Amino acid sequence: MSSDIKTQSNEAKIRQALTLLTMIINDPSIPRNIRRAATQAVRILQDNSLSLGVRASNAVSVLDEVSQDPNMPVHARTTLWNIVTILETVKD
Repeated sequence: MSSDIKTQSNEAKIRQALTLLTMIINDPSIPRNIRRAATQAVRILQDNSLSLGVRASNAVSVLDEVSQDPNMPVHARTTLWNIVTILETVKD
């Protein structure tokens, strides 16, 4: 796969993750600490000083940590797992 196509694919995955994270951030039924972690992940994913792979990896660590929270609603946990799955496929 050419690097341009790979980059476009990775950028599309990041955009998809950002859309899902925005849904979590805007959902008042989700506890504040989880929305805060989602906001932090958005900031990480938008940091253009890092490569796409590093951004995705850093965001996964933040989301992985908070996904263990027992107060998280089931729908939020499922969405977080989907985001992590998407981001884990982003490689430099």
